[in-house]
Amino acid sequence: MKKIILLSFVLLIANISLFAQAKTQKLNGQIVCSSCWFEEEDRNKSPYGNTADIECANDCSKKGLSQSIAVKNEKGEFTLYQLEKGSLDLKAKDFLEFVPKYAEIEGVTRESKGKKFIKVNSLNVVKVAQTESVQVDAKLALNDLSGVPQDLKTYIGRFVVVNFWATWCVPCKEEMPDLSAIQNDYAALGVQVIGATADAEKDKAKVLKFVREVKVNFPVWLNVTNDQMLGFGVGKVLPATVIVNREGKIVWRKVGKIDAIELRKELDKLLDEKVAHSKMKKAKVDNTSLVPA
Repeated sequence: MKKIILLSFVLLIANISLFAQAKTQKLNGQIVCSSCWFEEEDRNKSPYGNTADIECANDCSKKGLSQSIAVKNEKGEFTLYQLEKGSLDLKAKDFLEFVPKYAEIEGVTRESKGKKFIKVNSLNVVKVAQTESVQVDAKLALNDLSGVPQDLKTYIGRFVVVNFWATWCVPCKEEMPDLSAIQNDYAALGVQVIGATADAEKDKAKVLKFVREVKVNFPVWLNVTNDQMLGFGVGKVLPATVIVNREGKIVWRKVGKIDAIELRKELDKLLDEKVAHSKMKKAKVDNTSLVPA
């Protein structure tokens, strides 16, 4: 009997302790992947939400890894609260659909083993992260294999496929034939493929050997940096590919090995838009009356 009373007392104390830790709070922050968030040391310098982050979040969700809300304090420091299902009616198994949006969450918070959690009772999106939806300028200036400075801005007026790669990257080598085929098939349509390798200029001989062996038929620029790749919204993952439109804006991104069919469809869509625009302008001219009013 004494043992039962003692056990009941211990359980009561434990429940009181858990109740004391749990409290209802309102948190404002960005919904992120609990794992991918930590791939960058300073999220103030490398904001969360680029293509690499989103693809990572999708992969983590498939593996059953959770999402969190990243809450920033006045000092610019972030605290992550892992999201748990509460009374909020979720349509999916987790909170992936809200990544990388900014939201206000109300729920019960708790701590366990040094981590913070919040059981989500309500979630209101307050802002969409302006990462993928906003077209940004493509800025890239590197030396080519002849040591001549090159700049992406000289390609204004053409569609450019920029592929980030390296000689030591196996999937990069595997996708080169597809990129060379695209260069062949689309060059006459105003499309230019450019390969920006992470290999340093001192390793130019290695790059030249790679280019000859794989039969690369497009310009190759040397020594692209992580910061430059981050500027294109693809993180630091190789390979990665972007499409830059005729105005010099990034309009499509892919992290990882390309799907040649997907890339061709994107180019066809952009070229169709260009043709449609030209036809519209021509129609307006044709319909303009030449007789003075």
